Amino acid sequence: MTGADHQGPAATLAALHAALDRVLHDAPRPPTHVVVRSGGESIELTWSAAVAPPPAPEAATPAPVEAERRPAESDGDLVRAPLVGTFYAAPEPGAPPFVAVGDLVEAGQQVAIIEAMKLMNPIEADRAGRVTAVLVKNGEGVGYDEPLFELDCDGQG
Repeated sequence: MTGADHQGPAATLAALHAALDRVLHDAPRPPTHVVVRSGGESIELTWSAAVAPPPAPEAATPAPVEAERRPAESDGDLVRAPLVGTFYAAPEPGAPPFVAVGDLVEAGQQVAIIEAMKLMNPIEADRAGRVTAVLVKNGEGVGYDEPLFELDCDGQG
């Protein structure tokens, strides 16, 4: 980032931000520790060796609602959260959801957004199928590897 040094603090911060965005976007899961410094330029990211599930958020609703979030059938036909954050079913407030129950999705099709550390991360289906259940409510916090959608992948033509 030596070119940014000659352009002043704003350019240095922009370069640090861009580097952090690239690292977080390419990471398989969020880091457990982040340090960003401007003076002297520094970015430190730490990932724990063992991935422990994040603590469950305090339930604002009774336990039966939690049971609705659990898939009823095959674990193989789930779209799971690749990171911890806030689930959004639509691209912006008031817009229709990316997908709804009954919709056919293709592998690579965006089905949701998870906001993590102020970054909006597109969530894509990893296989084709018909959406049979949306397992998370819009605006709800999700944990790493938590099921978001259930798909029926059998009989896809």
